[in-house]
Amino acid sequence: MEAMTPEDAVRVTDPLERAGVLSRLMAEHAGLLTEAAELRRAAVAEARAAGLSVAEIAGRLGVSPARVASMAGGPEPAVLVRRALPTDPAVRASTSLFLAEAERQGLEAGRRMLYVGPEPAAEHVAACLRVEPGAEVIARRKVMTVGGMPVRVATSYFRADLFGGTRLAEPGFVRPSLQSALVALGHSFGRAEETLTARPPVPSERETLELDPGEWVVQVLRAGYSTDDTPVHVLETICAATRHVFTVGQVPGHDEF
Repeated sequence: MEAMTPEDAVRVTDPLERAGVLSRLMAEHAGLLTEAAELRRAAVAEARAAGLSVAEIAGRLGVSPARVASMAGGPEPAVLVRRALPTDPAVRASTSLFLAEAERQGLEAGRRMLYVGPEPAAEHVAACLRVEPGAEVIARRKVMTVGGMPVRVATSYFRADLFGGTRLAEPGFVRPSLQSALVALGHSFGRAEETLTARPPVPSERETLELDPGEWVVQVLRAGYSTDDTPVHVLETICAATRHVFTVGQVPGHDEF
């Protein structure tokens, strides 16, 4: 009997039978990922034994040198970046939230822009921006690294009707900062809501963050509104869960055991 694919599963008419088939497919896929990771580890170790350097292997595979060490069974760097909730206002007003946080922690940090342009709004982003799911919004997506290891993917979302044709829709980083650009466009900060969700990564997140099977991500979604309650900026940060520590601030004078 041939193995069933997701395309086959969606043609199963009974919804509970379909759910059962998909559950089995997910379990089989997880097992395959684990087996593939072990085989990859052996292949990288073989390449190292043949005399290839970590840098050469990293270049061929398109991953960071730190990730190669992990693939080969060596100790993975203890990359623990602190992400404060709620965000310190002084940090948010800096050139880069991530670089400011990393500097405070003495980490060797970097960032690279992945994409700037229009894309359809996912349901959770659309709800924050008060547009219809699938509506075109402006996305600014970048990856953050520590010691060459990717730790976060951060995407800023803006309503196209408010920010289309502005510098926020142009390629590259906004100088001197995104916050100053928003103020220059006439938006005064009113309030923000931050939510944190732990979940398995989607394929693109797993690839960009170089995650092994079984590793999860933590999604921090921050929606910022102006003083007149206009949805100005939605920031979705996808963090490699094992490489972060999340600190939650307390209200002064109201701590309890």
